[in-house]
Amino acid sequence: MPELPEVETVKRGIALLATGKKITNIFVGRKDLRWPIPKYIGKDLKGAICRPPKRRGKYILIPLSNKKILLLHLGMSGSFRITSNRPNFQKHDHFAMEFEENDWAVFCDPRRFGYIDLLNEEHAKSHRFLKELGVEPLSSDFTPDYLAAQTAGKNCSIKAILLDQTKIAGIGNIYASEALFKARISPKRQAKTIKGKRAERLVNSIKSILLRAIEAGGTSLRNHVQPGGEIGYFVQSLQVYSRSGEPCLKCGAVVKQIKQSGRTTFHCGLCQR
Repeated sequence: MPELPEVETVKRGIALLATGKKITNIFVGRKDLRWPIPKYIGKDLKGAICRPPKRRGKYILIPLSNKKILLLHLGMSGSFRITSNRPNFQKHDHFAMEFEENDWAVFCDPRRFGYIDLLNEEHAKSHRFLKELGVEPLSSDFTPDYLAAQTAGKNCSIKAILLDQTKIAGIGNIYASEALFKARISPKRQAKTIKGKRAERLVNSIKSILLRAIEAGGTSLRNHVQPGGEIGYFVQSLQVYSRSGEPCLKCGAVVKQIKQSGRTTFHCGLCQR
């Protein structure tokens, strides 16, 4: 599933196309994604001008001139592509917007776990998908003290805390594994032990990894492509994720693969404690 860097990359691509532009046409290929696309979405979107898109966790939010917000989630396999002139829509193209000058943003989602919603501006903070999201890990609110407060007294693994979207919004399996490796912290370590210097190392590692991944356009393992069609080049910088059985790039020990709460975790048993 696309994580914060992939979603941020897509958001920036859409921003270049859509900001300040009027939506002139809407295409809905099928209405049954993870949840139904709002019935009157075409009526509400046509003629509206797009304000600069924002990202909240793994969601893209496009504020509109009519006080509505278009909410987009890429799901497990969703991607956007930008085309000039009306595209030849493919089987898995489920939603698209045309802007002035005949440019299109097309949402493709083979597995149909993505979703699209339209909400009133004043309902954004209370929206069911947004209201319980935790802090943004790249914001000034994400500090070692904040992380230590979230882990205090918790017997679960630190990996579970990093994946909990109600505590930290946007981190998924790839970047949790990579950040823990950079911070030299075992994904199996009990969350309650993450405080002081450990919390500081982990917060700094998370911010560093996410910023580097955004700069590289995200990580392309299966479905992620940037709106312009480019892959995400951070895949070339992965230290442990998807490298089970290969030598650790720091110490040479074998990278291990374990299951945690049904999710695959990659780590180095020597570098990470």
